[in-house]
Amino acid sequence: MENTNPKGDNQEDKPMKRAEPIRDPKQVKAFLAYYKQKQHYRNFLLVTLGVHTALRISDILSLRGKDVYDFKNHCVRESVTLTEKKTGKTKTIALHQSIIDALMLYFPEASPNAPLILNKLTGKAISRVQAHRIVSEAAKAAEISGSISCHSLRKTFGYYAWKSGVQPVLIMEIYNHSSYSTTKRYLGITQDDQNAVYLNLNI
Repeated sequence: MENTNPKGDNQEDKPMKRAEPIRDPKQVKAFLAYYKQKQHYRNFLLVTLGVHTALRISDILSLRGKDVYDFKNHCVRESVTLTEKKTGKTKTIALHQSIIDALMLYFPEASPNAPLILNKLTGKAISRVQAHRIVSEAAKAAEISGSISCHSLRKTFGYYAWKSGVQPVLIMEIYNHSSYSTTKRYLGITQDDQNAVYLNLNI
């Protein structure tokens, strides 16, 4: 259901606690499945893009249908190229199969020149506030505690990339960070993560 409170939908984001990644794999799965189970494919696409691309929410909301769909051949593109709003850098992202699957579910609702994550009441992309509400609802349904926001999706990407063995310098490049210290903060590495390294190291 679309937001029916224009004032609330257009207000500026309020300051929040530092966003945390979603660290529990079962909770990530439940979080991503929430809107798919409700057959709300726009919201399902939003959270799937957030977790699997590491894009900022402003960049996700800037996408248009033609950026990800080949409407002539009725298929999903293999990658998406965009210019990041914050850095001004051009970025190409290969689309994970999970994104492709979400895009195929959403295909009937998409139009070439319309915003991909569309608010049908306004004809524009949903606001960042509405996106935050979408993320918060799914997080609550998945019983995720802590400070979870749109930025958590971007951080979740990095956290799981790091856990799977991707070198931090490559994650830094994906994030377009200017320093490793920034990437280190993003990864949200806990003491438990550090303990696991000590305990599981095989020399």
